[in-house]
Amino acid sequence: MNTRQTGNVYEQMAADYLEKQGMRILERNFRRGRNGEIDIIGRDGKYLVFVEVKYRSGDEKGNAAEAVTTAKQRTICRVADYYRYLHHYGEDTWVRYDVVAIQGEALHWIPNAFPHHYSARS
Repeated sequence: MNTRQTGNVYEQMAADYLEKQGMRILERNFRRGRNGEIDIIGRDGKYLVFVEVKYRSGDEKGNAAEAVTTAKQRTICRVADYYRYLHHYGEDTWVRYDVVAIQGEALHWIPNAFPHHYSARS
């Protein structure tokens, strides 16, 4: 399997897990051109949730959750802002940024993993 195929397998695993926890999946692999992608977008109660999925086969490349760097968080927030604009979600929409970290066979869901990062760049 290539990297994209591997990513799809683990993103599907994450989506299935989140649905079992009660999240309604709205969209997967939402892109804003070449400016970034959000792996999973869903609704969890009152929250519109943007989810980053990270997979590591083992510990040799570090912790999967720690791979969601500040730069990656900023990109996710910019793409999330675009998604909200495109789908007419107002400023009063409750938004959350989650991470699903898959380390080997262990899946760890981190709700509210990071705050929104504001950027002058869009």
